[in-house]
Amino acid sequence: MKITDIEVIHLRVPRENEVCTWGEDAVIVKVITDSGIVGIGEADSSPSVIKACIETPNSNLYCYGLKSLLLGENPLEIERLWNKMYWGSNYMGRRGAGIHAISAIDIALWDIAGQYYNVPTHTLLGGKYREKIQAYGTFIPADRPEDNREIALKLVQQGFTSIKFGGGVFGDNPDVDYEIVRHVREAVGDEIEVQIDLASKWGTCGHALEMCRRLEKFNLNWIEEPVLADNLSSYAKLSSKVSQKIAGGESLTTRYEFSDFLEKSHVDIVQPDITRCGGITEMKKIYDLAQMHGTRLIPHGFSTGILLSASVHFLAACEHGTMMEYSQSDSPLFTDLVTNKLPFENGYVSVSDMPGLGIELNEDLVAKYLVN
Repeated sequence: MKITDIEVIHLRVPRENEVCTWGEDAVIVKVITDSGIVGIGEADSSPSVIKACIETPNSNLYCYGLKSLLLGENPLEIERLWNKMYWGSNYMGRRGAGIHAISAIDIALWDIAGQYYNVPTHTLLGGKYREKIQAYGTFIPADRPEDNREIALKLVQQGFTSIKFGGGVFGDNPDVDYEIVRHVREAVGDEIEVQIDLASKWGTCGHALEMCRRLEKFNLNWIEEPVLADNLSSYAKLSSKVSQKIAGGESLTTRYEFSDFLEKSHVDIVQPDITRCGGITEMKKIYDLAQMHGTRLIPHGFSTGILLSASVHFLAACEHGTMMEYSQSDSPLFTDLVTNKLPFENGYVSVSDMPGLGIELNEDLVAKYLVN
């Protein structure tokens, strides 16, 4: 079996000159083989940049587009192909968007392998430890603090026992932050886990420390990305001085960045995104690093049903892969891009046993939101 083509598909719900928020655009790849098997992957990143990383012609031995590196290769040789992509895109791809692009292709290769061997991807990863995975619901908070009471209550009524919010206005104003947290906690009561995501908006260690202590009475489960992941000393200081668990790492890529982050940040929870960190192949290495540091791994995941499926297969095959994120985005790219998107039921997402990732794309939706 050989790879004959790699198709890059850019989807966007708003017009190109309109503001796009989380979940409203996507870049997916199809790795096509001469046997008729097609693998599907995704990068949660800038679609135009990812497309360039995959399709660009080579400039020298370290600047190859990923597609040119893989045409004619056996898609089942996943680890070797990951290393070939990493080496061949060395100048432009060792971190950031270059690894995001490798992630999309790597996920598609694992999908191909599962279909070829007629087993779910989690079997190829070593076998599943569980039939379902606890999920927490993530939402972008409303601008008015009091309006978040209803949003949070609806999640609890759906069966979520753990919820998280971030983005929007959250992190812009300390008093507004306080009021949003207060309204959510009062609405859901003390039995529901509540965590917050600052998307690094608290900026400095001093301000983050002040806010952590101010919010202590609300018994937050974890505080995510209070500052940029580059600020390792800030994470270390916060982790040693606050009562809440500190989480981060969604913007990091490869085992190399995560090794440094785990060694120096002292976070309680690390959050690689499987569509950014290097795909399933690299996620396995990051998980092993997290276990060696006594750090829980709970993946970031706020995109489409492709990311959702890849995360479920990966976590099912991890001994301690017991929790995941479940987006509450109303974007059609989350709700309808995958026709058989894994559902949330009674606090959990079931693990699929379909071959590969088990993804079926809605081609009509792809055609509707395709950016040419």
